Amino acid sequence: MDVLVIGSGGREHAICWALAKSPRVRRVYAAPGNPGIATVAQLAPVAANDIQGIVDLADQLRPGMVVVGPEAPLAMGAVDALAARGHAAFGPTRAAARIEWSKAFAKELMMRAGVPTARYEVYEDPEEAQAAASSWGGPVVVKLDGLAAGKGVIVADSPADGVEAVRELAAYSAQAAPGGAAHGAPRFILEEKLEGYEVSVFGISDGRHVVPLVPAQDHKRAYDGDEGPNTGGMGAVAPVPRLSAEEFATIASTVLEPAIRQLADEGIPFVGTLFAGLMITAEGPKVLEFNCRFGDPETQAVLPLMRADFAELVEAACRGGLDGMTVEFERKYSACVVMAASGYPERVVTGQPIVLPDAAALGDDTLLFHAGTALREGQLVTAGGRVLAVTAIGDDLEEARGRAYSAVHRIQFDGAHFRTDIGRAATG
Repeated sequence: MDVLVIGSGGREHAICWALAKSPRVRRVYAAPGNPGIATVAQLAPVAANDIQGIVDLADQLRPGMVVVGPEAPLAMGAVDALAARGHAAFGPTRAAARIEWSKAFAKELMMRAGVPTARYEVYEDPEEAQAAASSWGGPVVVKLDGLAAGKGVIVADSPADGVEAVRELAAYSAQAAPGGAAHGAPRFILEEKLEGYEVSVFGISDGRHVVPLVPAQDHKRAYDGDEGPNTGGMGAVAPVPRLSAEEFATIASTVLEPAIRQLADEGIPFVGTLFAGLMITAEGPKVLEFNCRFGDPETQAVLPLMRADFAELVEAACRGGLDGMTVEFERKYSACVVMAASGYPERVVTGQPIVLPDAAALGDDTLLFHAGTALREGQLVTAGGRVLAVTAIGDDLEEARGRAYSAVHRIQFDGAHFRTDIGRAATG
């Protein structure tokens, strides 16, 4: 069959790469894709947020299924529009995707499903939210309800910082946060700050059943030692050595399965990837957030370890056939290091020529996933904040890290920025 993938980032490159390896897949199309994706897929010049353009493209190509990568088109109803024209799509409907585009909805759903999470309060008035933050009595996490392109969460260590966080998020919302709260005026969520270490787990769902994938650990801060501003993700490792098999089983049984079951019981079955961002606390796993799609850059760390046919898994989810299905992974480790453009995540400099090493010189255990790249007059150049995701596999995490950084040091573009400690703290 043919498969159409929507998106243009490193996550979508990894998805296209995994699909292209499947004997079930004849051809992969990507819209709009990027130069790296073009090595494994045929590109179509349709923007990911152009819902009508996506539907028209699917009508033209008639793929066996459409995989929607980013959250924005899911929140805009891409799957609903595709289904209305008879196309099988991997991804939740707009109603089910609300688990990401409304943090308040997600928290309320967790309460109804009994999913462990942080104590929280929701406010519609920014002044009331500021008053609550000033009297919280400890560190507080302030979140803007709705999609905010990774800029909707601020961890405040003091009451004064909490008040300023509300002001900052209110100002950002006033500037029309991308895909912001669809219910009018912005809402603010105040949460207790959880202590522990973070883990990301993907659950592939057909609307009733869920298959968990190997856990990963993201690195959000821009600089070594978890310093600097939050980013879309500077790297990831998989699996997470300090997460025990028992804790992983607990995540499946107390987080993924109850959430999927609750959504189905409420008449909004979730088909696609449910991403659980978790804090592993002394009391056990607690949910920080749910996302309605694969994470980036965790996908670039997880999919290269998969032994199973990725296309078969995705197709089974689309067809409602995941009951009893399991997924095998290599008994190895992966490390993904993101190379970002100068100025990321704030004032990004683009258009810098990129020099890549010969693929053969990197070896079979190292992969380059393109994110913010473009071709200009035949030259590969930087075209976004996160430029490349360099993933390597090893028998242990240190071997994987060593291979990844060896490849990173062979890649050249002016202003290249990357963390040097991805995975260093993963063992605890």
